[in-house]
Amino acid sequence: MSQRSLEDLLKTAKNPVEYLRNSQAGPNVYPGVQPEYTNWRDEQQAWQKTAVLFNQSYHMADLAVEGPDAFKLLNYLGVNSFAGYQPGKAKQFVPVTPEGYVIGDVILFYLGENTFNLVGRAPVLEWITFHAETGKWDVKVTLDQRTALRTDGRRKVYRYQVQGPNAMAIIEKAIGSKPQDLKFFNMTTLTIAGKTVGALRHGMSGQPGWELYGPWDDGPAVHEAIVRAGEEFGLRLVGGRAYSSNTLESGWVPSPLPAVYSGEGTKAYREWLGENSYEARASLGGSFESQNIEDYYFTPWDLQYGGFVKFDHDFVGREALEKKAGDHHRHKVTLALNDEDVTKVIASQFKKEGRGKFIEFPSAVYSMHPFDKVLHGDKTVGVSTWIGYSSNEGKMLTLAVLDDEFADPGREVSLIWGESGGGSKKPTVERHVQMEIRAIVSPVPYVETVRTSYAPGGWRAHG
Repeated sequence: MSQRSLEDLLKTAKNPVEYLRNSQAGPNVYPGVQPEYTNWRDEQQAWQKTAVLFNQSYHMADLAVEGPDAFKLLNYLGVNSFAGYQPGKAKQFVPVTPEGYVIGDVILFYLGENTFNLVGRAPVLEWITFHAETGKWDVKVTLDQRTALRTDGRRKVYRYQVQGPNAMAIIEKAIGSKPQDLKFFNMTTLTIAGKTVGALRHGMSGQPGWELYGPWDDGPAVHEAIVRAGEEFGLRLVGGRAYSSNTLESGWVPSPLPAVYSGEGTKAYREWLGENSYEARASLGGSFESQNIEDYYFTPWDLQYGGFVKFDHDFVGREALEKKAGDHHRHKVTLALNDEDVTKVIASQFKKEGRGKFIEFPSAVYSMHPFDKVLHGDKTVGVSTWIGYSSNEGKMLTLAVLDDEFADPGREVSLIWGESGGGSKKPTVERHVQMEIRAIVSPVPYVETVRTSYAPGGWRAHG
């Protein structure tokens, strides 16, 4: 029996929104690490007060792109400028559809002449693979799948992030010398525990740090050396529960819906994607509801990636983005949720009837792509995309995209928490009633140190 395509699956539902809202998939999990190594509150606070070690070896996929046309292919698929781009540097790579909507973002490592590695969620990697396989490009692509979708428990590369105020002191002790002063998104090599280690100057929790990577079999020795070096500096391992919440403070939206479920420009891609693809297994959740799937799509400007868009090269979606460039754009913000209203939702769990949607801690996300409705009065003015609790701030926060005229800091809006009609068919959704939570529009990133350390859109976590 031949595998069905995404296009085939979409035909089984009234529209793509219905298909995704009733998908059985819950939020992405973080395999390979414990839920908590100590407790998620202290693990959160360590990334602002001491240092943390994020083990990212399991939950992201890697795509190697090599060959004479590797540079040209990636340049053609990304909104980013490649002018001056050279080996030893990385960038946040953002492709869009022919209609100008974001597919996702990943980190692109320029390892050598026409040798690249891309790390992140599947949608971007699938999009690149599609073009490599169906276009006239002299390239080879090799996928190193994330742990949850493989049976051997191995990867080609381990990947650790050391972040926090004490991160560089830990790295200095681990390598036995003062680390070089790398510029943001620049790479180098160093030696830890006798192993050659690649290093990327990165930021994840709003604090300085490096991402360290190397051959899979070297991972345990390098990990042990980092942990040992971090003992005197308050280093904590971060588990799966805290990991997914770090984006709330730093402002990267980890879950833009890949904008491929509609439009002639991506029809061939939908026919290429199989029933086990990310897009076929994705899910929508939350109070925002529209029958038009394009209402769930984002432009680069919506996600604060407008600065990445450079019209100095030909790329997929350029014509559409040139038309959108002069439009009024929505803005990414942080919403600080009202403590009293959040407490009311939690208190409702102690009633037999009229319970609000349960709020998980620290991450309250219950689908792969959360979309909650944000109101000003009775008017829908935007969507919330990621919600959870920050122990550092003592607040429930959410990352949202709002209409321009409602995105000014200090404005009060409200978020509708929970799904209509008692909830969708997802197994992560119990029967509940919707509840309104007031919120204050706040800057993004929410944490001041992040706002002053990184350029707009330049910070991200691998998600």
